[in-house]
Amino acid sequence: MGAKRQPTARQMRLAVELRRLREAAGLSSREAGAMLDVNSVQISQIEAGTSGVSEQRLRRMAANYACVEQEFIDELVAMATDRTQGWWEQYRGVLPAAYQDLAELDHHARFRNDVAVIHVPGLFQTEDYARALFAYMNPEFPDAEVELRVEHRMKRRVVIEGSDPIPYETVIHEAALRINVAGKAATRDQLTRILELSEADHITVRVVPLALADFAGAGSTMVHVGAAVPRLDTVVRDAPHGTAFIDSTAQLEHFRKLFRKVREAALPSHLSRDLINQLTKEL
Repeated sequence: MGAKRQPTARQMRLAVELRRLREAAGLSSREAGAMLDVNSVQISQIEAGTSGVSEQRLRRMAANYACVEQEFIDELVAMATDRTQGWWEQYRGVLPAAYQDLAELDHHARFRNDVAVIHVPGLFQTEDYARALFAYMNPEFPDAEVELRVEHRMKRRVVIEGSDPIPYETVIHEAALRINVAGKAATRDQLTRILELSEADHITVRVVPLALADFAGAGSTMVHVGAAVPRLDTVVRDAPHGTAFIDSTAQLEHFRKLFRKVREAALPSHLSRDLINQLTKEL
């Protein structure tokens, strides 16, 4: 397989999982390579995401590593052999790599669970709302780049508005709904859009009210992207250094528990819609 100079987050996840399997089997790169009749450098390149791996070789690796989880192996094979050229490819080299990684992650998702505390979730944002966010948080961006980022964000909505939408559940704090990011008219349009989307069978919206007396989850913002097997889920969080993709078993379980805790604190769907309706009327 040819070398890959800039592996995507999905390709890196495959590489990480193969390394984890080898380490769990107690094998060194040299020992793993000997089992495949390759040198340790080739194993290291595969585990760094800089070299691809064929289905046949991947299945041999899994067998050598004593992995018997067939569904998990099949998903790794799907990741290794995927040649999808999605709509996000047109932005490669134009926008930061994380933009393409997020779109690709969404494309392969089986579900998404989000928690939003300060801003409306990206998949719900209107053009005016997203434009105001990008322009304010990155004042050095020229208008053309802001528009590119808005365009990309709008296209990502296909995962919940396209012909084959994924189940989507989001918990939004009332604070995010009350902040007038782009003025009252734009905020009203934004709230109306959330209400419209919340009527879809595959979308669940819950709101954590400001009146809640004991909510300490202001730092719980997350995007949890579900895979075909839970161990391949990914949590995405914004970090000071950029977008963080979280995939360790312990961390994934932590964020699953955190999502359940925040969801339990939120209003049920029908009362959440009532609250959003009330906020809309106040504008």
